[in-house]
Amino acid sequence: MSILDEYKQDFILLLEAGFIAVNQTDEDAAVKMFKAAEAIDKTNQLTKIGMGYLALHKLELKKAISIFEEVLKKEPKNDMAKAFLGIAISLSPKDMVKGEKLLHETLQSDDQSIKKLAGIALEFVDKFVKKEPTPVEGKKKSK
Repeated sequence: MSILDEYKQDFILLLEAGFIAVNQTDEDAAVKMFKAAEAIDKTNQLTKIGMGYLALHKLELKKAISIFEEVLKKEPKNDMAKAFLGIAISLSPKDMVKGEKLLHETLQSDDQSIKKLAGIALEFVDKFVKKEPTPVEGKKKSK
């Protein structure tokens, strides 16, 4: 029996604390919480998703994409990783269509919170990423 075995029941608590720390923009605490959770269970991909979520919040899109793709290689049916990957990719206008495709796929998830996340992300992409130019920017000339 390992010393860490007595802390197995704290895995979810540490993970949730990490996500809360990300939402409160406390990067140091988030990293510590995710690393502590990972020490307890190295095989659980939620710790990597947490680190990807942190990178996404910092708009480190390439890093976030890399982390979520790594998770999906190990767990191809992980809808949370797929939704976050779709968000990260769709924030890049040149890859927006690929990101939207992933978000549409996650709309089929059995998890209602993932469906809601994907729906909100798609609305955001439509409203802010694909947005029409402002009057100052002018309309694109059609030939």
